[in-house]
Amino acid sequence: MITSMFRVSCWALVVSISLLACKNKASKNPDGGKKTATTTASLDSAALINDLAYLSSGALEGRETGKPGNALARKYISHLFDSLELKLPPNGRLQPFSVGKAKDTATGQNVIGIITGSTYPDQYYVISAHYDHLGKKGDNLFFGADDNASGSACLLALARYFRQHQPKHSLILASFDAEEKGLVGSRYFVKNMPVESAQVLLNVNMDMISRNDKNEIYASGTYHNPFLKKYIDSIRLTTPLTVSFGHDTPNSGHDDWTSQSDHLPFHQAKIPYLYFGVEDHPDYHKPTDSFEKVNKEFYYRVCEMIKSTIVLLDSQGKLQ
Repeated sequence: MITSMFRVSCWALVVSISLLACKNKASKNPDGGKKTATTTASLDSAALINDLAYLSSGALEGRETGKPGNALARKYISHLFDSLELKLPPNGRLQPFSVGKAKDTATGQNVIGIITGSTYPDQYYVISAHYDHLGKKGDNLFFGADDNASGSACLLALARYFRQHQPKHSLILASFDAEEKGLVGSRYFVKNMPVESAQVLLNVNMDMISRNDKNEIYASGTYHNPFLKKYIDSIRLTTPLTVSFGHDTPNSGHDDWTSQSDHLPFHQAKIPYLYFGVEDHPDYHKPTDSFEKVNKEFYYRVCEMIKSTIVLLDSQGKLQ
């Protein structure tokens, strides 16, 4: 345990130092044409990496919906939301739903927290990531570090950040369950949102954001929502990452990610979305998708880029 925590802390220190020079870049305001300084506050890198290490640890046994390890992940996320005093939805922190049929029925539970906006409290962005994975199959344990402990830990980092830096729009932080069972949690959420659907302006979804050998992350969804492209173009000027468009073109088969993660139910409900994710790697849906395989520096930069994107989008009086 001591050795593991020391390794995590060292990675966080390396990341913090390597990114220090990137904190004060300027970006072009897509609506005004003027350059504005991006936020100088950074995500808590040590907490981010520690959260990733725990959520992808063997103790959680792959986080399969309905299993004890999934309950441990849910408890961890819910406790963090509670400790930050995120506002409770009308029906409480947890949103239960049924998964499967007949004898195989399990109960999934989404974890929901709300941060009220300072200027547009009745307009909402939903920031989402699923926390479930594949669990155990025989003697094989599927750790699911990239898929999707990475998105879940980033969601927690964003919760910490926006709790300290109040957004203009209200944020719903949605940690979805049962994505691997067919997007069940997100489908249930969209049909049973804690606010009216018309109040939800955007979904930002994160799924597999911690590994890529080409320093590349995709911002998918602009084919369906072209007005969002200019905001990503602006962010691309501020990050050392390669932020690419694509994987959202109809009739492109498996290369079309529109239906492959929790943004789909929002899209079907005509709510615009941005999906951040990497292309599949050799460890996708294998027991070897482990914490040790994560490129921690790349991962931290991706989370910083997503944070900056949300900050930019939030600064707009109207997304258009």
